[in-house]
Amino acid sequence: MCTIAALLIALFAHSQPSAEARALLDKTYAAVEASKGIRLTFRAATLGTDRSKQLSMEGVAFIRGNKFRLETRNMIIWFDGTTQWVLMKEVNEVNISHPSGQEIASVSPLALLGIYQNGYTLKAPVTKTLNGKSVYLIGMVPAVGNGAYKAVEAAIDKISHTLVQVTLTLRDGTKQVIELSNYNANHNFTDSEFQFDKTHYPHAEIIDLR
Repeated sequence: MCTIAALLIALFAHSQPSAEARALLDKTYAAVEASKGIRLTFRAATLGTDRSKQLSMEGVAFIRGNKFRLETRNMIIWFDGTTQWVLMKEVNEVNISHPSGQEIASVSPLALLGIYQNGYTLKAPVTKTLNGKSVYLIGMVPAVGNGAYKAVEAAIDKISHTLVQVTLTLRDGTKQVIELSNYNANHNFTDSEFQFDKTHYPHAEIIDLR
């Protein structure tokens, strides 16, 4: 009887952190999914195993549900939920495709946030100060060993419950760190804002990869 009681206590103690972490992530995800329009700035960096910065990028993201537009110095990406357009500014070229779920997860703010929903075990939230903000730090590890990432860590602002940072640890030990800031959900974007408009880029070369 004591053994059963001890086992139940251990199982309950193990499930509570996951339940708390999931509740925090669910609340943050639901707010993004329900918003009519979010604008934020982002900074992404790839770090080597020695923490050296190998690649960096920054820009602005416009989001409504699973639709988004990302603007950086070198490119603009539109995604309307089905079709993706990528404008490479230097060569004035637009690639059109129907990206896979995994491809979208690598660039979509909503898909990035929702990564916890499938195939990840959540750790107990830890309170930490990040860039002057008090955040919940939630670690995730894949339930199976064949995922793209060895570990994922999400930082959620304790006051606004918005995502402020995601750290993706790849199988080779390199890390991708995405920082989000200037979060503003007071927008009402139309569908056309997530679609490429050729009239704005009349001389762009169109390459249809669908």
